[in-house]
Formats: sequence, structure tokens, C-alpha cells
Amino acid sequence: MTKETTKNYGTALYTIITVFFFWGFVAASNGIFIPFCKTHFKLTQFESQLIDFTFYGGYFIGSLILYFASQASKVDILNKIGYKKGIIAGLIISAGGALLMVPAVHSGSFLFILFSFFVIALGFSLQQTAANPFVVALGEPESGAHRLNLAGGINNFGGLMGPVIVSVVLFGTANDAVAKVVEISSINNLYYILAGLFLAVAVFFGVSKLPDVTSTEKIEASSKPTGPLVVMILGFLMVAAADPFSSLTGISKSIFVYSSFLIILCALLYGYFVKKNNPGSWGAMQYPQLVLGMLAIFMYVGTEVTIQSNLGALLQLKEFGGLSDADIKPYISLYWGSMMIGRWAGAVSAFNLSKMTKNVLTALVPFVAFGIILGVNHATGTDVSNLYIYAFCIAVMVIAVFIGQEKPAKTLALFGTLGAISMVIGLFTTGHVAIFAFVSGGLCCSIMWPSIFSLAITGLGKYTSQGSAFLIMMILGGSIIPPIQGELADSAGIHNSYIIPVLGFAYLIFFAWKVSGELKKQGIDVENITAEGGH
Repeated sequence: MTKETTKNYGTALYTIITVFFFWGFVAASNGIFIPFCKTHFKLTQFESQLIDFTFYGGYFIGSLILYFASQASKVDILNKIGYKKGIIAGLIISAGGALLMVPAVHSGSFLFILFSFFVIALGFSLQQTAANPFVVALGEPESGAHRLNLAGGINNFGGLMGPVIVSVVLFGTANDAVAKVVEISSINNLYYILAGLFLAVAVFFGVSKLPDVTSTEKIEASSKPTGPLVVMILGFLMVAAADPFSSLTGISKSIFVYSSFLIILCALLYGYFVKKNNPGSWGAMQYPQLVLGMLAIFMYVGTEVTIQSNLGALLQLKEFGGLSDADIKPYISLYWGSMMIGRWAGAVSAFNLSKMTKNVLTALVPFVAFGIILGVNHATGTDVSNLYIYAFCIAVMVIAVFIGQEKPAKTLALFGTLGAISMVIGLFTTGHVAIFAFVSGGLCCSIMWPSIFSLAITGLGKYTSQGSAFLIMMILGGSIIPPIQGELADSAGIHNSYIIPVLGFAYLIFFAWKVSGELKKQGIDVENITAEGGH
């Protein structure tokens, strides 16, 4: 590899990881945009959660389109056209969605805004499917995990900055006397800037000399998973059928919302329990660890998203501070920053360091990340003194990281247990104790993705790539579970609705135990599995 080529690859890497920033930025910004839309459009809590439904639904639908097209052509279409072109196409689609947001906001139509979010997410789906393997291809294979960890860190930083920047754009700084008034022009500027950035990165990729990463490898026919996937589409559409702008009201709407989860659950249980006379026709879904893992990713993403998506409404309650839409920013930022704290701690193990150095950094890096979170919020005029006590929660997480010993099953069970305990504490308390208990759910979720992913794809052999695609589809959980909690909040109260993430963590504890048994039946020692990377 020449010096010039190496330089180009380095430039490409630094540019491509900007899309990781966008994913984290936009997803975390929803925590600010959801309560804003709820107030602006006078929505119920369920209606406000339709933002997550359309956003994460876009990921699901985009992944399905690629899967069915590749199955029909017997060729991985994205690999055939190349990751570079796939990323460019995804960026252009997302830019189109961002530009659509301008007339959507002016129209006063919440449905138009939801459609715009859906288009942005369709682009993200294409970008995410292409960007991860592209990052691995930009250098030596053995250092691919390091580059993905760098990209994951940028994604987390985007999650930290999103709520802060969007809150400042919408409401001004904490010291701004007119910060409570939201001007439509502020929203326009935000999405004009996002669209411009998407297009600028797309142009850069178009003119840059990047490696031509393609594959024409044939895809083995796997017809049986089509049934469960189609059923899951029906489950997804059940939430849309319960749309508040339809004629459904009261218990009828609740039935549609809760049935969406039951339909998806039944589809996966069918894939798990059905007798597979011809295992090859099931592809990756012939392996029980993959099917269990699909439900685990569904529950994990749904739990991760629903905790913060409903947090804005919770903080408006008198017993939780009675905060306005403009004042919830530091807590949403801290939640997504908690994801960064945990993943930075987990990323230390990806580097070739001495045991002593690794231990010191594992203990130190989370608090450095916490300092960055405090600094970013302080820079916008926010008083962060009431956040200092959160260092206790971080200390508990650091201890859990050491106990987990980089073993995915052990780590997942431990962090799932801590997550469930945190949610229960939040349910039975109020004020800052409850707030920090719920926010610490971000710490508990932070390093679950690589643990679930590594356990679910272990032993899949030639079906590993297909299994990975199925797992990515299950980001669908972020589309289904927040509206379920929103519907429960409308009937039982926003505080009581946090029983939903308790159930999510409970399944993840079960998965850690059950998948260990399934792998042992296949002669796979769970203790020898390691987890790297992150979502």
C-alpha cells in the first residue's frame, strides 16, 4: 500500500465515521424533539412515541427491502453495487428526508413529519448496512475491530451532542431569556444544516479515490424465514393501524398496540419451536441462538429507546421536577452520554495493553467521559452541579465491567440484572433518586449490543452474514416498544409505564441463561466467547 493510498484510506475512514455521528445525533435528538412535538401538536403520550415508531421502522423496512431483493436475485445487492455507492445513496435519501422536514413543519401536519423521519431512517438503514463492513475494509483485517470501536465512539459522541445542540437550536441557551419560545425558522435551520452535511459527505465520497469493495458471492436460498418476517411486518403495521388519526379509540387502540408485540413474539417463537425437517431452508434461523438473539436485540433496542423517549414526559411531572421542554436537555444528554461512558469502558479491551494498564483505563475512562458530558452541558449555560452524584452510578457500572470479565453471557446477565433493579428503584421512588435510576438504564444498556450479537451469531458458520442481517432487522424493537409504553402511560400514568423496561431487562437476563445452554448443547464453551464492537 503506497503512502498516498494510505493517506486516502485514512481520510476515507475519518470521513465515513461522520455518518456514525449522524446516526447517534439524530436518534438521541428524538428525546428532545418528542416532547416538543407533544406540546406543539397537543399529542397524547402514545402519539408522541410514533416518532420512534417511524424512525426505527425505517431501519426495519430498509433492511427488509435489501433482504428480499437479495433473496430474489440470489446475490447480495449491496455488496454487488459496492459499499461506497450504498453509502452515497443512503446519504442522499437521508438528505431528502431532512429537506422534507421543512415543509412538514410548516404544514402543521404531524403525519408529514413522521413521513420525513421515516425517509431519513431509510437512508440510515442503507448507510448502516454498508458502513460497518466498509470501515473494516479500510485497512488491515486484524485492526478492523479497532476501527469499528473508533466509529462506535463517534456514534456515542453524536448521541451526547444531539440533545444539547437541538435543545439550543430550539430553545436557546439556559441563560437565554427568550429560550422558551420556539421559532419555526430554528427548526428549518436545523434540518437545512443536516441536509447540507449529508450531501457534503455524499459528494466527498463521490469524488474521493476509495477502495472498490464489492462482492458477487451467491446467497443460498433460505425460503422458510420469509414466513416469520412477513408476520413481523404485519405486527409492525398493527401500530400504524392504531394511529390516533384513525377512528380507533380507547380499548380498540390498545388492542392493536399490544397485539403488535404479541404478533412479533409469536413469529419468533414459531421460528424457535417449529420442527425443522430441512434445516438448510431456514438459513440462519435454524440455529436457536440466532432466533433467541433476534428477540434479545428487539427487546434491547426497544428498552434502550423507550427509557429516554418517555423520559421527557416523566420529567414534566411535579414530583420529578416539573421541568419544561427546554429544561430536560441535561438528563436526555446524560442518558445518551451514559451509553458513551459504558462503551468507552468496554472499548478499552479492544486494544493490546498490559493487564495493569487495561484495568487502570477501564476504571478511569468512564469518569473522563462523564467529565466531557458535564463540560458539554456546562458550556451551554446549564447548571450541572446536581448531576455530580451520578458518579456513584458510574462507579457501580465500572465494578460490573470488572466482574463481567469480558464474557458476553456473564456481562449481559449482570448488566440486565442491574438494569432491572434500576428500573424498579425508579418505579418506587420519585425526585432525583428515581431520575438517576432511570437514566442509569443507559449505563446498563451501553455494552449489551456486542454481548447479544456475539452470543447470537456464534456457531452459525456460513450463515453468519445472514444471521447478522436478521439481527440488524430487529432494531424494530425501537419502533414497537416505545409506543407500547406510551399507550400504557396514557392509561396508567407515565411513571407506572416504566414497568415496560423492567420486562425488557428481564428477558435479557433470561436470554443470557438460555443461550448459554443452547450453545453448550452444540459443544460451544460460552466462557471462550468474547465480545467486541458495539451498536
